Amino acid sequence: MKKTTFLLIGTLTIFNAYSQDLKEKDVPPVVKSALMKQFPKATKVSWEKEKGNFEANWGGKSGEDNSAQFTPAGNFVELVESIPVSSLPARVAPYVSAHYKGAAIREAGKVTDAAGKHSIEVEIKGKDLIFDTEGNFVKEDK
Repeated sequence: MKKTTFLLIGTLTIFNAYSQDLKEKDVPPVVKSALMKQFPKATKVSWEKEKGNFEANWGGKSGEDNSAQFTPAGNFVELVESIPVSSLPARVAPYVSAHYKGAAIREAGKVTDAAGKHSIEVEIKGKDLIFDTEGNFVKEDK
């Protein structure tokens, strides 16, 4: 029984290391300041820690129409703006159907990285798939 409990705790720890909800007080002031400087209209912000970075979510009915990621030092990493699945490039849905049998696209977003490069991100089965703006598959991001 102890081995099973340890395995479960270890699994939860690994999962939480990937994405973890945070209280605003747990976000470094430099990160909050960077968000407000770059996105002054961001209100009702919720925070997560993802892959060592801080992610701010705001806007829309779900509160996640926009998400911006910053390093712990406050450097901007990327912005993801929610888009309707119906507005994805025509190549995306057929790619997902062919390579991820039975998977439904749950969310989609337009990504702008710190260098200004654009891409498309779709979420399926707990994974993010990255496509270029033409709908060509780039990579799977777990």
